Amino acid sequence: MAESNLITEEDVFEALRDVYDPEIPINVVDLGLIYECKVDGSNVDIQMTLTFPGCGMGPHIAQQAEWRVLEIEEIDKVNVEMVFDPPWNPEMISEDGKAQLGMDD
Repeated sequence: MAESNLITEEDVFEALRDVYDPEIPINVVDLGLIYECKVDGSNVDIQMTLTFPGCGMGPHIAQQAEWRVLEIEEIDKVNVEMVFDPPWNPEMISEDGKAQLGMDD
C-alpha cells in the first residue's frame, strides 16, 4: 500500500519560506525564527520566536504563518506558539539569509 499525501516538516518549512517579518526582507525560516515544527497527520504544531520579544508584529507574523501552512491541502489544523527561550540572535540567520542582508563573510 502506497503512502500518499503525507506532509513532512520540510513541506511546512517550504510553506513558511513565504512568510516574512514585515520589517526585515527575509522569510521567517531564513531569519531563524522557527524553532520547532511537528507534523502529526493533518495537524501541525509550530514553535517560533521574534527578533525581539516586544515586537508589535508578532501576532501578524504568527497569523501569516498559520494561514500559509493551512494552504497546504492536507493540513487541517495549525497551532503556532510564540516562545522566547532561547532568545533569538543574529547568529540564527541562515547562510542564505545572511547573504540577503549582506552579512556574508
